[in-house]
Amino acid sequence: MMTPYKNIYSTLKLNRFIVLTVVIGAVITCVVSVLMVMKLHKETVNNAFVVNTDGQVIPLKLVSQQENLGVEVLAHLNLFHTYFYDIDASDYEKNLEKALWLGNSSVDALYRQKKADGFYNRLIQYSLVQKVLSIESKIEIQKKPYRFETTTIFEINRGSIVDTYELTTSGNIIHVDRNFPRNTHGLLITNFFENKLKKLENYEDREE
Repeated sequence: MMTPYKNIYSTLKLNRFIVLTVVIGAVITCVVSVLMVMKLHKETVNNAFVVNTDGQVIPLKLVSQQENLGVEVLAHLNLFHTYFYDIDASDYEKNLEKALWLGNSSVDALYRQKKADGFYNRLIQYSLVQKVLSIESKIEIQKKPYRFETTTIFEINRGSIVDTYELTTSGNIIHVDRNFPRNTHGLLITNFFENKLKKLENYEDREE
């Protein structure tokens, strides 16, 4: 014979089963969610930007960011030194504006110093053309900030006279947020310094 107490006991037993089922389901759902988030994070870390042979950055999935770090650093240095030193009276402001996006206040301070010394005024006054011939950089990317030393060879065309110079610069490179199109590599030059400038005699003969 079924008594009211037995009905209550059966109901409580059923309720406890339902509660346990819901709790276990919730725990399993949480565990699965955490595992999926961890997997997604790991995949996101391995997503970066591919650098093509011209040093330009294209958003694509890479196997590893570290493999392309050296390529990006060299491309960043090449781009900066081209903008900063490959100038003439018609485009120097545009190029320098691009260069200032690739370095910090140390680059801006050097630009202001050159401007105060009248370098850019002479560029305009005498229609000088300063053309970069080659850029070679040595980098250390084993630890942050990354150290570099760059040798830039450029010529200054004064019309009938063309002089060639070798400039050695150095500094550090740090990571910043990528800014398309101003700073596509997400790198910033700091502690930038012009170490040594010397005039090269018979540079064209040496190249041959």
